[in-house]
Amino acid sequence: MLLSTLWLMGAVACSTEELATEPEPLETPLETQQQAIELDNGLSANGLSANGLSANGLSANGLSANGLSLESFRLWFTQAPAHADMVMQYVVRCALPAGETLTYTHLLPHQTFTWHGGLGLAPVWASGQPIPLAEQQLITGCMAAHVNKYGASVLISVLGKTSAGQTIPYTDAELRDHSVKEACFFGNLFTNEGVFYGNDSRLLSDKESSTRACVLSSEHPNAVNECPPMVYAMACDRICVRQPNAPFYTTCTWRGITYRPITTRIRPSEIYKCGDGVCQFTESCGRGDTTHSCQKDCGRCP
Repeated sequence: MLLSTLWLMGAVACSTEELATEPEPLETPLETQQQAIELDNGLSANGLSANGLSANGLSANGLSANGLSLESFRLWFTQAPAHADMVMQYVVRCALPAGETLTYTHLLPHQTFTWHGGLGLAPVWASGQPIPLAEQQLITGCMAAHVNKYGASVLISVLGKTSAGQTIPYTDAELRDHSVKEACFFGNLFTNEGVFYGNDSRLLSDKESSTRACVLSSEHPNAVNECPPMVYAMACDRICVRQPNAPFYTTCTWRGITYRPITTRIRPSEIYKCGDGVCQFTESCGRGDTTHSCQKDCGRCP
């Protein structure tokens, strides 16, 4: 239901008073604006869980042939406005380019929400046309990349190509700052195929933890998936094709289906280690030297 909603973005004639897109002047030049390069990922894990997108029909019903009515969107939004607002921020950020916005006025209570574009991964969908397969996959990967198990806001480097084949802009400084290769995200929530991820570097040891727990967790990913309904596949370099001379993958093939993925990188400071003298929120007290029992940082449990 949710992703179908944005089918209305270009078809604003349905209700220009309720849901519309409009250009917004860039506050800074493109080369200095990092919105399409470095994004905070505060989307909590339940944004893709049974309490979020899936339960609202996104993966169960896919994309209806005629899009989604404005009335259906209102009903979905009314159920949990704060959650819906949070999810729409990331959907629009992924789909629309920087400088464009989607505005929605909710009637009861009367409140206007404005969501800003960023990556421009889905130009066809954003224009009001039915969403093509490539954009379904890219929006799925982008939404998954922004999931954070803790609901924390962490700057991540988002890399890949739009459905039109344009590379998401990045700089050498960005790659240096976000030097830890993190993951590839792919799948298709529109067709109920699921959403998957793979690690793009080593998994964390049992002494390490991260604010980005979904991918590099010290848990064994084949046994425990940190952020359902996202499912761990395997290491990216085993199932994906890397763009030559570029820091991202162009395709990932899983269970016989080839997807267009989103690749992410994070800063080294997002990885913590038991014994560094700071009790992080990802660590627990105990008698050992592991993340879940870190006496050196968090002391013994009462």
